[in-house]
This record gives sequence, C-alpha cells and structure tokens, in this order.
Amino acid sequence: MIDTKFSPAAPGSRRRILQIGSAGVLVAAGMPLRAALKEQPGTTKLLKVGVTTGPHEQVFEVARRIAERDYGLKIQIVPFTDYSRPNAALDAGDIDANSFQHRPFLAAQVRSRGYKIVGFGRTWIGPIAIYSRKYKSFKDLPEGANIAIPNDPSNESRVLLLLQKSGAITLKTGIDPVAGINATPRDIVENPKRLRFIEIEAAQLPRTLDDTDASAINADYANKAGLNPVRDGILVEAKEGPYACLIAVREQDKDQPWVTQLVKAYQTEEVREFIVKTFGGGVIPAF
Repeated sequence: MIDTKFSPAAPGSRRRILQIGSAGVLVAAGMPLRAALKEQPGTTKLLKVGVTTGPHEQVFEVARRIAERDYGLKIQIVPFTDYSRPNAALDAGDIDANSFQHRPFLAAQVRSRGYKIVGFGRTWIGPIAIYSRKYKSFKDLPEGANIAIPNDPSNESRVLLLLQKSGAITLKTGIDPVAGINATPRDIVENPKRLRFIEIEAAQLPRTLDDTDASAINADYANKAGLNPVRDGILVEAKEGPYACLIAVREQDKDQPWVTQLVKAYQTEEVREFIVKTFGGGVIPAF
C-alpha cells in the first residue's frame, strides 16, 4: 500500500524540485538549458581580443560577457600596456581583433607599417585634455611654457589641432587627420606665447606632470592616473570629431559573422550604461 500522506521536504529540496521541473519544461520545449542565443555563434574558435589596460579593458570585459551570453562567442582578453603592440599582434595573427584605437591612429599605422587591418563599430571616445599641476587654467600658462605631447603622429596632431582651436597656435593649412595628413610642431606657423613642445610616448605622459608646465594626456592613460578631463583638464577636446575608438580586425576576417556579432555585443545598452556610470564623462559612448 502506498502512503499518499504529504511529507515535508528536506531543506532546499523544494527549490531543487522546482529547478528540475523548470529545466524539464525547457528541454521539452526544445530550448537549451542556458539562455537562448540571439544568433548562432559566428565561430567556435577562441577569439583573442587585444585591449590596452584601463578603460578599454574594463569596458571590453562587459562586452565579452554579452558576446558569450547572446552569441555564444568564446573570447580571451589580451591586455597591452601601450599603443605600439596591439596592431602588430593583430597583423601577425597573434590575436583576432583589438579594441583601443581611433580611426586616425589606425590609418596612420596602416600607412606607415603596411598593416592589413580594418576598423569596425564605434566604441567610445575619450576626450584628450591638457593637464597641469602648476596652473589652474590654460590661459595662465606663461610665455615659453613647455608642454609634453604624445609622440605618435595621430595623437600629436590631435593635440596640436586642439591648441589651434583654442587660439594658442596656428597650423599651416591642409591638416586632415582622417586623410592621414597629420600636424607636427614643424607645421606651426604662429605661436604667440612661444610654447615649447616635448614629444613623449603616450603611456609615459602622466609621469611628466611634475616636470612640465602642462601635459596632454589621452583619456585611457589619464584614467589610470586618476585624472578626469571634465574635472581636471585645463583644456579639453570637444566630444565631436573623428576620434571615436573602433574594433579592428584583419582584412581577411572582415566578412566573418563573428565580427558583426562582436560589434553588436559591444554596442548594447548594457555597455553604454557601464561606460556612463563608471567613467563620469572621462569616457563617452560613441554608438
């Protein structure tokens, strides 16, 4: 004879029964146990994505989780500490994509080094700014002030264009960073305050602040140094312009489905909210 009388379940067993029951419904409906993918994975290989440490790495970690959840992509993030190596690694096939550079930087690298790399999908823009530990505003810089600037062609030009827009210098005509016509200090035709420029590798610029009157620092390196252009910059680049960062891949991969999925995973409201909440205006969504 079967006892039909109810017996209290052991602690936790009711939850397990409900979980098993829910899983059974999903299996019966032909759905996977994990959340249903938006699309089938564009590749089953492990994708290695290079990023510079700091904001690019932080944001891409969020995008990586979304790419796995929604598209089934398997991604390994490969961090770099400077701008010189991610494109070399991508071109050599050591990584499958990278996320760290704006279009003028990519164009300059392709032109000077012959890389077969293309950019997709805007990610974020980090306004470059000039910082100083000696002066509260840009107009306070004295005649002959020394300013440290990035030594790579695209970001050096970016700073000089910012200075021209502020009225501090005048450059010769024809400078066009998108077309790859970048400015150097030799292209300055007017410099009323006789500002002097010291060219430094971008990653080292935060360390120059104690030794210069001012230093121009990219947003990702500024962030790692505890600087925010909105709060700390004495001259800040406008949000508009060609300097939104991209996801880059090799030309041979540009039509692969996983490239589109990677961009879609990045350009989500979840990533946008993370950027806005985390960086306080120092990094701005560009999608």
